[in-house]
Amino acid sequence: MRFGIVLFTSDRGIAPAAAAALAEERGFDTFYVPEHTHIPVKREAPHPGTGDETLPDDRYMRTLDPWVALSMAAAVTSRIELSTAVALPVEHDPITLAKTIASLDHLSGGRITLGCGFGWNTDELTDHGVPPGKRRTVLREYVEAMRALWSSEQAEYDGQFVRFGPSWAWPKPARGDVPVLVGAGGTDSTFAWIARTADGWITTPREDDVVDGVARLQRVWTDAGRPGAPRVVALGVRPEPETLERWAAGGVTDVVYGLPDREEAEIAGYLDRLVGKLEPYRERAAETINAL
Repeated sequence: MRFGIVLFTSDRGIAPAAAAALAEERGFDTFYVPEHTHIPVKREAPHPGTGDETLPDDRYMRTLDPWVALSMAAAVTSRIELSTAVALPVEHDPITLAKTIASLDHLSGGRITLGCGFGWNTDELTDHGVPPGKRRTVLREYVEAMRALWSSEQAEYDGQFVRFGPSWAWPKPARGDVPVLVGAGGTDSTFAWIARTADGWITTPREDDVVDGVARLQRVWTDAGRPGAPRVVALGVRPEPETLERWAAGGVTDVVYGLPDREEAEIAGYLDRLVGKLEPYRERAAETINAL
């Protein structure tokens, strides 16, 4: 099982490049950043965590552009995977977003993963011209269209929300594609969407039973004829060895821990303490592997 860090970026505290470099130095596998283009002051959509119009964190209105943030991180790292948790592709033009992501993947040596969401803030989506009741359809078309641009010499797409004729678009992603993960609640509809369109699932902080969710996703995945198993990224709270062992046995492939938007020295200390807390799990996992 791999471990990652998510920095809820803002215009204060540690810069994404510095945080990614610190995470890579300490052996973390993935560095994630989120996305919100803006937050409408007047909203009807409740936040899934608070249940009303209040926000749990003022960083929602201060987030940095994720692709600019990850490009800065790519320039000062060489190994760590760079991802979003989560980006909102439907708030962009799909052709130019495909170019941005492919360019960053090409320049970073194939280290980009697209973690995307349907968008809880339907007022934000409305400002971008996305019908709230069609957000899953729009995202599916965006992913399909971008993958066509990434994989075909002459790409074209004809959907309800995305249309373009035969076109050339380079660079292509270094691995021929960019893995796509979906961050959303573990519902049957989400799992069906993932099995059809994506490569894995990013859990939410509100999952009652992550292992049960993984089992249900794996059943839907297999029923859809997908080979292998989906990637599953679980949001960790406390690095308890027993929980990590149960998650690993249940099919969780990655665990991600959040960073505060503090200064670099504080973040370095935070990461050092986290590494220390993860060490008992890693030692027990190594013992299990050696015993096989």
